[in-house]
Amino acid sequence: MPKIDIEAAELHNRTGYQAPFDAPVAGRWQRRLGAVAGLTDLGASLVTLKPGAWSSQRHWHRGEDEFLVMLSGEAVLIEDEGETILRAGDCAAWAKGVENGHHLVNRSEADCSFVALSAGDNLAGGAYSDIDMIWTEQGYHRKDGTPYPPKG
Repeated sequence: MPKIDIEAAELHNRTGYQAPFDAPVAGRWQRRLGAVAGLTDLGASLVTLKPGAWSSQRHWHRGEDEFLVMLSGEAVLIEDEGETILRAGDCAAWAKGVENGHHLVNRSEADCSFVALSAGDNLAGGAYSDIDMIWTEQGYHRKDGTPYPPKG
């Protein structure tokens, strides 16, 4: 099994979210390791959240399973059922099609990091629990189907 050159994966904090939904994830930095390794059916990202940053808007996937492994620091997992502290070594998972909106928020004073794994059909879309947004193969839309304009 080839060792992945982590530095070969671009470190970025891009998002497709429109303002103001993009502001909470401005402190999220990630490297898409699966793509660098040539994986096509499994997504794998190394993510660092700066203090105050969110991993994403709270969301769920129609066709994609997610699995998360905390590597360092501490983050608050926020789901429909409430909040759970995750620390290094903790794992969390969400099955595709389960409408349990989730995300991580770094409320600590230090960076935290985790590996996020995903498998399935991300193009099947999903929804955001707290904001008027869904995503489909065609991009981001309001829940009534009205598309958001392309981010520019």
